[in-house]
Amino acid sequence: MTDLIEIAVNDLSGEDIAQFLQDHIDDMRAMSPPESKHALDLEGLRQPDITFWSIYSAGTLVGCGALKELTAGHGEIKSMRTGAAARGRGVGSAMLQHILSEARARGYARLSLETGSMAFFQPAHRLYARHGFEFCEPFADYKEDPNSLFMTLVL
Repeated sequence: MTDLIEIAVNDLSGEDIAQFLQDHIDDMRAMSPPESKHALDLEGLRQPDITFWSIYSAGTLVGCGALKELTAGHGEIKSMRTGAAARGRGVGSAMLQHILSEARARGYARLSLETGSMAFFQPAHRLYARHGFEFCEPFADYKEDPNSLFMTLVL
């Protein structure tokens, strides 16, 4: 993505990120039944074990992602989203590479994620697979769910 300007830690206090995340929650509610929705809202993301980043291009918020520490050696990707206008421009890949770099710098041995199993999520499945993630069993507090897929990467 040639016009990528900045990936920066976001303190989740701005109106732009609040709306961006609300759009994410709305999409997840539309795609997944309530018992299968694992997307975190603003308060859920404001936890000491979560670092949240935003991507801005030409001053416009185009994507976000978060890294949650599950254990000293295991992290979880949360809240990966690319805005509709920026899809297909490498935003998701840039955020994922940033999160992978941070996970390695923290010394994690494994990075995992939960995503939806529906067709809507297939671009995400392909993105994660391109970066070496493989499907796995539920991890942490997740349970087997036909609406969820779980992926992991040994770092």
